Formats: sequence, C-alpha cells, structure tokens
Amino acid sequence: MKNIILKKLEEIEEKFQVKILYAAECGSRAWGVHSKESDYDVRFIYIHQPDYYLSIDPQGVGSKRDVIELPISENLDINGWEITKALRLFRKSNPSLFEWLNSSIIYYQKYSFVNLIRALECEVFEPVTMLTHYLNMAKRNYEKYLQGSEVQTKLYLNVLRPILACKWIVEYGKVPPIRFNELLDRIIPESLLKLEINFLLRRKMSGEGSNIQPSIKIINNFLKEEINCLELYIKTLSSKNGNPTEKLNALYRATLKEVWNYDLKKS
Repeated sequence: MKNIILKKLEEIEEKFQVKILYAAECGSRAWGVHSKESDYDVRFIYIHQPDYYLSIDPQGVGSKRDVIELPISENLDINGWEITKALRLFRKSNPSLFEWLNSSIIYYQKYSFVNLIRALECEVFEPVTMLTHYLNMAKRNYEKYLQGSEVQTKLYLNVLRPILACKWIVEYGKVPPIRFNELLDRIIPESLLKLEINFLLRRKMSGEGSNIQPSIKIINNFLKEEINCLELYIKTLSSKNGNPTEKLNALYRATLKEVWNYDLKKS
C-alpha cells in the first residue's frame, strides 16, 4: 500500500504544481489499533511555488484553497494542508497537526521543514488548547455513543483515546504520544479496568470493531468520572503568553528558499 500512497503523492505534486514536505498516517493505523480492514488515513503538508504567494489574495480565499483533498478510494483517505495554513494552526497548538507531526507511520519526508517545526513544538504547545480539544471530543462521543445498553466496540476507543491523551497532558505536561498502547500502559495501572480496555483492543484489531456488545460498566464509570474531573481542572488553567509568529514566519521563508531555491531578498 505504501507504493500506492507514494504514487498518489507524486500525482498530487504534478497536478497541483506543489512540493510535498511531509506525509504521514493519522488514523487507527498510526494509533496501533487497526485491523486488516482499516482504511489508510494519509495527511500531508505542501508548499506552492513562490509566485503563488505573490498576489493580493491570501491563501484560503476564493479560488486559492489552502487544502488539497482527494476522493476516498481503495480504502485510502488522503488530503493535505498548505504550509501557511499548517503553520497558523501549529501556532494555535492544533492537536490534529501535532498528531500528524508525531505519527508513528511516516510515508514521506523531505527538506528541513518537519525537523525545524518539531524543534518548536515545546515552545508552541498549549496545554489548555489541547486539553479542551480532547475533552470536547471525548465528551461528544461519550454522550452520542455510550449511553445505551449496547455499544459498538470501536466507539469505546473513540472516547478512551482522547481521555487518556488528556490524562497524559495533566500528568506529564507535554504532547501525548500517538500510539494507544503507550498511553494505556503509562496512564492506567494494572487493574480490571485495564483488562477490559485490552479486551476491547483485541476485539477491534481482530476485525470486530463494528460489532455490538453490552456496555462495560467499569469503563463507562471511568470515562464519566474523568470527564467531570477534567472539566473542573481545565477551569483552573490559564494560557501561555508566548507568541512564536516571527519564528514561524522565518521557518516559512526558509522553506520557500530551500524547496524552490528562491531568495525573498531579491524578489
């Protein structure tokens, strides 16, 4: 499948006249909870040629879209963000982008961009933003999917993972890892709760993720309690005051120069 993905990335570069800087898996395969039937969710960051940026309309306005999205086919969901969009979201500590950058499965990486942006991760990381994102995700899925007497197996993981990510941030004060097992092993001690979660994982990875099963009281109670505690905890936090904009501007300009051999000083 990797060869198919790389071929798609080449086609994107040719069709849209861009250069791809980085491409990685972002879904269940990156989390280590996939089955043979799981889709491939590929996300990438790209940069246009310099002339594209030298216009009065900014990226994301009118016909100047700042995303590239392909129709889902062959169990492959692939889309990407333009570099300035990615950097603006990085500045906001966007959890999705952080997950891309820390993916356990990298399909393509070229130029210095990814190493340089990763070096700024600790400076940009905003716990309040990330906690709020993961908590809202967990709470929304919990209320929507886990209220009945029967639950689809994989839907438990869609609540457990963001809760574990929140607990990681609270305990370690840094960006949570991507792989579910790493979160689970470091956050949940050996217990009946952990045994039940591991049972869910085995069912999901064996291809039974869509199967219906009775709700699991110990997991539901854990999730409900953690959601309530995290809501109270977030209210005690305040945001950091740092502004990395100039460093991100410098990274953007350096990437333009490296990729296209373009000197802004002579433009």
